[in-house]
Amino acid sequence: MKHIIALHNPATPWSDGLEPSDAELDAIEWEMPLILAEVDLLDAEIAVLDRTPSELDERRIRRARRRKLAVRRVLLNQAAAAAAATMSGGAA
Repeated sequence: MKHIIALHNPATPWSDGLEPSDAELDAIEWEMPLILAEVDLLDAEIAVLDRTPSELDERRIRRARRRKLAVRRVLLNQAAAAAAATMSGGAA
């Protein structure tokens, strides 16, 4: 009886490059309010998938949509302000 042995590397070899960089972690932390707002919206939408939404459910979904849009607006304004601050001279 012959044994069959895999002679190749595993599909996902462990390396130091698997961990997120500091810049990636900072980006995730910066986007976390938007991620949480999107999770709240998904929770509200999932809750009514198998039933007719009540008035309370509709309010919860609208509130979650407004919160998501507000958070997105804040993040975009912060990004625009940061981009404007890094521009030096020119037509800004």
